[in-house]
Parts: sequence; structure tokens; C-alpha cells
Amino acid sequence: MPPKIGRQHHMPFGAQLTAAGEVRFRLWAPAAQQVDVILYHTGGTQLLAMRALPDGWFALETAAARAGSLYRFRLDGVREVADPASRCNPQGVHGPSEVIDPTAFAWDDEGWRAPPWPTAVIYELHVGTFTPEGTFAGVAARLEHLAHLGATAVELMPVAAFPGTRDWGYDGVLPYAPQGSYGTPQELKALIAAAHRCGLAVMLDVVYNHFGPEGNYLHWYAPQFFNERHVTPWGPAINFDGPDSAAVREFFIHNALYWLEEYHFDGLRLDAIHALHDASEPHIVNEIARAARAGPGRTRTIYLTVENLDNAVRFLGAAGAAATCDAQWNDDTHHCLHVLLSGESGTYYADYARQPHALLCRSLAEGFAYQGEVSRYAGAPRGQSSTHLPPSAFVNFLQNHDQIGNRARGERLTALVPNEAALRAAAAVLLLAPAPPLLFMGEEWAATEPFPWFCDFEPELASRVYAHRSREFPGSADPADVATYASARLDWRRLDEPAHAHALEYHRQLLAIRRREIAPLIPQLRAGRCTGAEAGGAFTVQWAAGEQVLRLIANLTAATAPLVGGAAGRVIFATQRDAGATLPGRQLAPWSVVWLLGARP
Repeated sequence: MPPKIGRQHHMPFGAQLTAAGEVRFRLWAPAAQQVDVILYHTGGTQLLAMRALPDGWFALETAAARAGSLYRFRLDGVREVADPASRCNPQGVHGPSEVIDPTAFAWDDEGWRAPPWPTAVIYELHVGTFTPEGTFAGVAARLEHLAHLGATAVELMPVAAFPGTRDWGYDGVLPYAPQGSYGTPQELKALIAAAHRCGLAVMLDVVYNHFGPEGNYLHWYAPQFFNERHVTPWGPAINFDGPDSAAVREFFIHNALYWLEEYHFDGLRLDAIHALHDASEPHIVNEIARAARAGPGRTRTIYLTVENLDNAVRFLGAAGAAATCDAQWNDDTHHCLHVLLSGESGTYYADYARQPHALLCRSLAEGFAYQGEVSRYAGAPRGQSSTHLPPSAFVNFLQNHDQIGNRARGERLTALVPNEAALRAAAAVLLLAPAPPLLFMGEEWAATEPFPWFCDFEPELASRVYAHRSREFPGSADPADVATYASARLDWRRLDEPAHAHALEYHRQLLAIRRREIAPLIPQLRAGRCTGAEAGGAFTVQWAAGEQVLRLIANLTAATAPLVGGAAGRVIFATQRDAGATLPGRQLAPWSVVWLLGARP
């Protein structure tokens, strides 16, 4: 058997065990005059003064602490706070931090390597509602289901410690500490190791654009973490380009490396980078990418994906390229498909309501649907040309946490679209298109549980948040109500019901075809070519791969439509059993999809 190893990321802040058996504490607190470490022992507390260093740093090495010790920092003799780089906060974000020995977990996956990014099939899940247990261990118990489905990568919604016990994860305030209600650091590591044994990569959603509104005390002692010149939906932006920003940048770069090295995550998804205000060079996203590629990426595959409403291409490159990310979540493809399936045209869907077929065809072929054209919703040009990027630079999806949760009640497509043929056609487009597809938890069995936004803030803040949410999404469920959280929990017992079992088998079938027929072609594929769709009917997209051509023919309407473009090649999948016979007749049934593979002319 391969030797079991421990892993540790060394960073210039937080609590770290030393070779001499002591604990080194380090904190950046430029607004504080004095900082002490409070150690919590069984018989009481112990106060130890930290040494002031240049540029706002404070440090202490002591034999009075050890692995398992609980501690806080006391600021100017008045305020007590958790360590912002805490590896563990077992009593919640308002409680003391815990000294952790990262090497105590014995990893057995030294030989593990994630598969190449272009062939990825991503499964996004929320730890708290994925299973009845709502824990890391609960997720680990369901990994075989995901492997059998055909997923290759599990993407965890943010797990950094947030206030209370219920949250989507985007209100984290301790970016280095796994959420205590999900389990211990050791249990998160055990989940990742178990996933690797199942052949599954594991990605983590990280939030570097803001801190949550409760439990973040940085403004007391390090206001330089924020830049008042830039405003985000959450208040002043994180300071990536202002005075004293070097320490802030270092905090987040180390956080990315920490998850990749100490926890052996295979990749990160950077949330809402359009809200990362950085006019310096390199941009913080590019600097994180370069550090990841030059660090853990030297010896193994690292996935880096982003969410970016701007549709900017500067952060994207070929898979694994230095200083760029592998892919962006492609909202354009989602919005087109959602309009076609639901008929909705409000808010940002207005940009896709006029020509959804044409925009979908372009998005599938070239990446972005908006490549500099004016967005009516935004009132300004949006996006850049993406034709030079490979299909693997775009993550496509029918549903994700945002697109479900950005609704008053968090309804899934199963509640919005009663037409099963339409949903099956959309799934066939998503799962067999060359771009890496993403499924949201339960989508593979047509789960009916909603995924509304929920939180567990203190009562006064929760009341204000609910009022704001109700104005933004009238009729919203109370996010702080335990029932709202409970409504999102998947009911795995429903897999025994015929309708859900049938949906699961359909998704497994599509992903098996993808693995067998599509995946071997993907490394050779470049941007495709779109034909038709101008009249709002059927369209064809084709991608060249060496001497072969992958072709999609789709009629995503409720009426029979004439075939547009060629139909040469072997049928590798069709929603209609008689597709091979109907294509020569040049007619496509309503909500029909055909995938063909043939020789290049």
C-alpha cells in the first residue's frame, strides 16, 4: 500500500505548530496598538502579549499552546476576536479559534490525479441540504451515486465558516475555517480522500469579493482590508489595489493555495469576480491563477473556474495555462435555454427573449452569446469576442444554486416546466455539448425540492435581510425560517419512484454517451459553427475534431420544424427513436435533439 502522508500549507498568519513543538501566532492588525493572545484552558484563561512588528504585524511563539488549544486575539485590551485565518472555529464564528495540526490527517491519495479539465462533468452541491445529515460525512456516503451517474468532479458550495448553522455559504467570515455544523477539518479531508478513491475530483467555491455581514470584525483592527473607493452590493470592496493592499492580496492568495494544498482540493470556483475591483497588474485573479499553477499545479491538474457577469476573456485561456483560469460559468447558455423552456422574459431574461434560438446557437458554438453587443437589461455593451477560446472554456448548465435561488421561492425547472419532452431535449443539449456541463444536486433525478436562499443571522439582521429580500423578490420565503432551509433538503427516498428513477437513468445514459463518444474528441475541438435559428426554429451546430465532425441538430420549439443544415453522420443520440428515418425527410419533431458524428467533408 502507498504510504499515508500529512499535508500542510505554510502561511505567514494564523496559528501554526513549529518544529520545536510550540505554536506561532501571527496577526495583521495595523489599526491596533496592542494585541494579546487569550488561551482557554480547562481551569481558566491565560493572557499572553504579542510582539509588535513593522507594518502592523503582531507575533508570538509559545509553548503554552498546542494542537487543540482554543484561543482568541484581544485588541487594545478591549475587544476579543477570532483569528481571521483560523483553521477551525468549533463554537461558531463568534467563538474562539482552535489550533489545528494539519499533518495529523493521514492522506492515502498521493497517486491521485484529476482527469484533464476539458472532459469534466461537474456536480454542484450544498453540503447542508444534499443529505439528511447535512454534513461532510453525509456527502461522503453518497459519492458512489455520483460516480455511477457519470460525474467526474464534485463542486462544493462555499464551506468557509459563516454565522449560525444554515447558509448558502456566501456569507462566510472566516475563509480558512470549514463550517463547524458541517463537520471538522478532518471530516472535510476524509470526504475529499473518499472522493478521490471513487475517481471523483473535488472543487470548492470560494468567495473573495466580500465578507458576510455578521461575524466579520476586520474593520475594528484592519480597516485596510476594505477600499471605500469601490462599492459592491455588499458594501466597500475588498482592497486589492489601494494603499496597504499587499497584505490583503497575500491573505487571499494563500487562502487559494491552502485549500489546494492542505485539503488536496482539485480546483476552485471564484465567485463573482466582476465584483473584485483591481486596477493593478497583475489582477488578483491572474495572480491567484499563477500561484496555483506554479504551486500545486506543477505536479497535478488544478481546475480554476470563475463567475463573471462581464463576459471578459482576459481571465480565460487554454486549460492549465499559466496566470489564467480554465473556464467561466456561461450564464448566456443558461438564459437562452431558460427562456425557451419557461417562456419567462423578465429581468435579465429580457436580453434573450427576442432571439433565444439564435443566441443559444451562437453560445453553444462560440461561448458567449453577447460578445460586445448592447445588453438592453444593463443598458450598455456586454462581453468580448470568445471565438478564439475552446469549448472547454465555458461551463454550461440548466440549473445552479443562483439560477434556482434567484427566485422568490427557489423553484426548480421541474416546477416551472411541465413539459417532460422539453426538459429531456434541453438535458440532451447540455450533457452532450462539448463544453463541460454542470448539474445541480438532484437535477439528475428531476428533484422537486426548491432551493430558496436561506441564512441564520442574528434576529435584528435577519429581519432587515428579509425585508430587503421581499422587496427584491416579492413573495419570498423568510430566509431565516428553519422551514425554508428544511424545504431545500433533498429527499433521497424519492429515487424509488418510477418518474425519478426514469430521469436518473436518462441522465446516466447521456453521460455514458458523452464519456464514450464525445470525451475523446474534446481535446481537438475549437469553436463551432452555427447554422439557422434566425427564424426562431431549428438550428445546427457543428464542431470539427481532426477528420471528424460532431453535429447537433435541435428543434427546441413546440411545433414541427424544417431541418437546417446537413445531417450527415452516425446518430449517436436522438430524443426521437426514428430520428434516422425522419432526418432524410427534412422535418424535426417538436422538442427533438439529434447528435451525429461523421467524417469531415
